[in-house]
Amino acid sequence: MANILVAEDERDIRELIAFTLQFAGHQITQAANGAEAVELAPQIKPDLIMMDVRMPKMTGYEACEALKQIDDVKDIPVVFLSAKGQDDEIATGLDVGAIAYILKPFAPDELTRRIGEILSDIGVN
Repeated sequence: MANILVAEDERDIRELIAFTLQFAGHQITQAANGAEAVELAPQIKPDLIMMDVRMPKMTGYEACEALKQIDDVKDIPVVFLSAKGQDDEIATGLDVGAIAYILKPFAPDELTRRIGEILSDIGVN
């Protein structure tokens, strides 16, 4: 299955995402903020990066922009997770390079299904 980097500052949510996706067969690396995700991504070269939008040290938007400037990881798809579902928030996420925007809260089975669709779309099983 896929190697996924999950950046989320709320530990309980991060662990729920990790548990859900590990149960679906994926390998998960966790980051507590955007800056940590930018540091980890070139080291692990995940198939997919999932990030919260609102995080300390570096927002998801800032982290996505930074990742898109690093040759080794600039083509790794980014998916945002956020409780902020306004059209302008989603547009900003897509403008900085994300391929999808998943709204919180989400049911674990819905997250698994949506990530499966995204991975299939990018050619990762």
